[in-house]
This record gives sequence, structure tokens and C-alpha cells, in this order.
Amino acid sequence: MKHLFFFAIAATLLFAACEPETNQTRFENLPDSAQTISLLGDTLKTEIDSLPPALTNRIDSLSALALEEDRLVDSYIWEARKTAYTGDYRKAIVQLSSAIIEFPNEPALYRHRGHRYITLREFDLAIQNFQKAAQLFKGQADVVEADGLPNARNIPLSSLQTNTWYHLGLAHYLKGEYEKANQAYLNGLKVSDNNDMRVAFWYWQYMAMRKIGRDEEAGKVLDQVSRDMELIENTSYHELLMVFKGVFSPDELLSGKNSELDNATLGYGLGFWHRINGRTERANQIWRDVYDTGNWAAFGSIASEAELAR
Repeated sequence: MKHLFFFAIAATLLFAACEPETNQTRFENLPDSAQTISLLGDTLKTEIDSLPPALTNRIDSLSALALEEDRLVDSYIWEARKTAYTGDYRKAIVQLSSAIIEFPNEPALYRHRGHRYITLREFDLAIQNFQKAAQLFKGQADVVEADGLPNARNIPLSSLQTNTWYHLGLAHYLKGEYEKANQAYLNGLKVSDNNDMRVAFWYWQYMAMRKIGRDEEAGKVLDQVSRDMELIENTSYHELLMVFKGVFSPDELLSGKNSELDNATLGYGLGFWHRINGRTERANQIWRDVYDTGNWAAFGSIASEAELAR
């Protein structure tokens, strides 16, 4: 977008107004055509494009409904989410930062901005935002977060608190801070009320514990996962847990029938499985394949990138 450079500068100023002083971001001085720099030093770009009409209409209606119900913060969040869905993550951060200036005590704004900082490989800033969100919602009732892209049953499964703990754990995991990641996952499990969220937390928790040699505790995580669990959307995480448990064969997971997101998720998890079983070369090749697909905003891709960078 032609005003993206202005937005990037504005984001820095807005962030400085409401957060502790930080170093220059990875994306601060990039041209309009780029989003950020990968952990391997490559410039990451997105073709900013319009969304499918059905998705645009859904988000616009949700944003309008929030305004009608005098929920201005929710309207701001929907507009930022719509921007992020186009691939313009830098502008989404600007929008959220502007909203934070107006509503500095709204935890959802920090939770969503933290998510986009993960996308742009700014893990420290992401952690600051999630910690701020957790501080603000402490002692409050949890709030279900509606999906921009509904699942097959159109049943939202995550909430402000589960999303905050999930993404905080992920940011720590990507930094190699596995003990801190595990603590975030434990916090998330305390407020999870469905199998999909539990499976998501168990998946990352299992890997974090294996990373730091707590294999016996990791095994107890797998004991909680069964083959016939009823799930709506986190089937890739469940399939990988079944591989870790020795129930599923890894060869049957990767398929041309999977979405790009699923293949990034499965690719990272299978690379991890090869790595913990001593097949480092095979793991690195899978992670490189995930990275080379260019689906760089997917968490599986970011995690693969982080492994290769280490």
C-alpha cells in the first residue's frame, strides 16, 4: 500500500506512547512492498489483496454490529483483523496501536497486537503485549472471541484468555524459552473448556517439555490424548500428538489434500518428531521445505524458521 511507510513510522510512535522503550523493530525501515525480515535474513512480502466478498461482508457486519451496540473497541479489532487477513500485518499493528492510545486498558487490543507481532517475528514485543493483556484481564470473567473465518460448525472455540495464553506460550517457544512457554500453556489449560483448545495446548506443551528433557512429564501429556477425541478444527495438532504417541504413522499425514496451513503445521510437527528421534538431517530438510513454501505467516512456518535459525 502506498501509505505503508507512513503507517510503519506511525506504528513506532504509537507503540512508544503506550509501551516501554524498545529497540528498532525488524520491519521499521522496510519499503512498502515488504512486511518484515525472517529469522534467516530474508525479506518477507505479501501481495496485499482484497478479501473474498463473503469474508469482507461478514467482518463488516460484525464491525457494524459492534458499533451499534456501542462496542467501539470490538469494531476497531474487527477492522484490524480484516487488514491482517489481507496480509498487511504492519498496518494492522498501526490500527491496534491507535486503538490502544484511545483505550489503554482493553486487554483484547494487546492480545491481538501481540499476535501480529509474532507474525512479524517481533517475539519480545509480542510477549510484552500478552503479559499486558493478562495483567488487565486478571480476575475478570473470560470472553469468547468470534471467528473471522468460521469453522465447519460455526462454533467459536477460543476466548480472550485462552488466545492470550496460547500465543504467549508460542512467543516464548519460538524464542527457545521452553519453561516459560510451558507455564503459559498450563495457564491456558486452566481456562480451556473444549477439546480443541486442550489439544492445541497439549501439542505445544509436549514439545516444550521434550525440548528441556522433561520426558516423563511429556509422556503424561500424551496420556490425556485419545484417538477418538471429538474435535472441530484442531485435527492437525491431534494427528501429530497421535504420531508422538505412536498411534499414527507420520507418512500418512502430509497430503496434497491438506490446506497450506495444515501442511505447515504438520511439517513442523513431523520435523520435531524426527529431531527428537535423532534424525536431525531429516528434520532440518522438512523444516526447510516448510520454509521454502513461502507460507510465512503460518505458525508452523515460523516455528520451522526458528529451528533453522538456531
